[in-house]
Amino acid sequence: MYRGRRRVSPAVALLLASLGVLSGCTNAPPPPVVESTSSTPTSEPPTEPPKPKVVVAGIDELRGGFNPHVLADQSPVTDALSEIMLPSVFVPGEDGERVLNSTLMESAEVLEDTDEFTVRYRIRTGASWSDGPPIAAEDFVYLWEQLRRQPGVINPVGYRLISDVESRQGGKTVRVTFEKPYPGWKSLFDHLLPAHLLKDAPGGWSDTLDYGYPASGGPFAIRAFDLDRGEVVLMRNERYWGPPAESDRIVLRAADRSENLNALRSGNVQLGMFTADASTMEALRGLGEDIQLTTMPRPVTSTLLLRPNSPQLSDVRVRRAVLAALDRQALVEAGTGGGPAANLPAHAQVLAPSQPGYVPTEPSGEFADGPDPERVARLLTEAGYEHSGGKWIRDGAPLNLVIAAQFRETSYEAVANSVADQLNAQDISTTVVTPKGDELYRTMLATDPGVQDPPRSAGIDLAVAARPVSADSAATMAAQWGCPAVDPDTGRTSEFNMAGFCDQLLQPTIEAAVTGEVPFRRASERVEPTLWSGAVALPLYQEAQVLAVSREVSGVRDGAGFAGPFSSVGEWVGAPGESYDW
Repeated sequence: MYRGRRRVSPAVALLLASLGVLSGCTNAPPPPVVESTSSTPTSEPPTEPPKPKVVVAGIDELRGGFNPHVLADQSPVTDALSEIMLPSVFVPGEDGERVLNSTLMESAEVLEDTDEFTVRYRIRTGASWSDGPPIAAEDFVYLWEQLRRQPGVINPVGYRLISDVESRQGGKTVRVTFEKPYPGWKSLFDHLLPAHLLKDAPGGWSDTLDYGYPASGGPFAIRAFDLDRGEVVLMRNERYWGPPAESDRIVLRAADRSENLNALRSGNVQLGMFTADASTMEALRGLGEDIQLTTMPRPVTSTLLLRPNSPQLSDVRVRRAVLAALDRQALVEAGTGGGPAANLPAHAQVLAPSQPGYVPTEPSGEFADGPDPERVARLLTEAGYEHSGGKWIRDGAPLNLVIAAQFRETSYEAVANSVADQLNAQDISTTVVTPKGDELYRTMLATDPGVQDPPRSAGIDLAVAARPVSADSAATMAAQWGCPAVDPDTGRTSEFNMAGFCDQLLQPTIEAAVTGEVPFRRASERVEPTLWSGAVALPLYQEAQVLAVSREVSGVRDGAGFAGPFSSVGEWVGAPGESYDW
């Protein structure tokens, strides 16, 4: 803030003028003129404005796509930006349990005097987006409408149970009615989006968030976004109704790991978020005690899906043969590079290792220490294949499996290539494809059950995919393993889950867990053994980031639950830094 001479108010000026007139009317002679012999200046010299407080955060990569609700955009940077700028109704408390976000909300409660399960939300009057409009019911409506019908979204189950969202009291009260009781309702309406800017925008849900968020409902807003330079500049949001941010500016700066490590060492970067392998961890530890390191598990499990709706994997014996051909530990090593994520091996189909209540559900002895060629041969032979000319052939056609991994997801591509190498070693032919995220999750894995002969682009047999988890484990189970839902507006069956799995015998148990009729633990005890015996997915590891914080910045907290360190960004106190012209 610039500091200059104090401006005299009009009232004070008038008073001084009046005193001057009065003094001019007296008979006293004017005081003699005396020359000053002091060298003290008669006014304060102009001072330089204080430099803004800046925190520069080094990140691995910056690429387009920041919708936190779609699978294709999942990344640590999306996690960070959504925590900074997109408000949530409930947030993790100190113990990880969901608590009301009192900065955004006045209240959220289940109404007792209604025939249907109904929740009333009251939004704070002052809560507004950085471009002026209030955060209101239309933002709830927009998120509900998108998540219940768009393909490739994360945990849509709770939103599909909603029958109506009503706006009241100028949009500051929201009344949400559910078709069935839903005990997991506190997991809904995370990371609200500015509906007034998205609902009619060209590209809307699919493309508008490719370059950040057009407005913010948090303590910072995007000032500059440069994919080419790999930099995002966040300025304090002057319209934020909550406590003002301690720092003036947050800069996210993408660089390769060696550059980020050097920047941490020199002080040009005060905070780093790394997807670290073993060598990166060694280099980080070499930075000394001035850099504090924390492993941050992400709400995502890296999983190999074996899709039973694929013609080549429709036979469970073939799926089991594929698993018998794999060295699971080698796949984990390929994906993690021996980094901290390797210490979070996943041995359950729904919960991630760091979640409360996680216990391994994998049957003992299900996977050998390495490939089992004899079992591979036996299972494929039982499925009608013959080994001839170095290939497995049935009905004149070789077994050739298509393995998909998202383009530019380095760890997923590494796992997919390792799967291919291991299957090839057992004479199972493979093809690895790396489609872009939108194509993979919105089209290729979200198979329409109404199409008997899916297009060639949907012919994916195996996929290395992100499996997000949420605060509502029952809804996660339903999203990942439930049968296709029916769109309440069109009556049309929606897409399969990513694995293309549906068990009509399990479906009542899954639905009962979502509505609270059956506790999640009891439902899981029935669902998990069926998934393992069906060989439809091989969980590998929970993804993790390493947070590196220097002593130059204070106020950085790990974040309860999966909130992450950027949930405390308003409390970060950075060092004085250079100003930006933009």
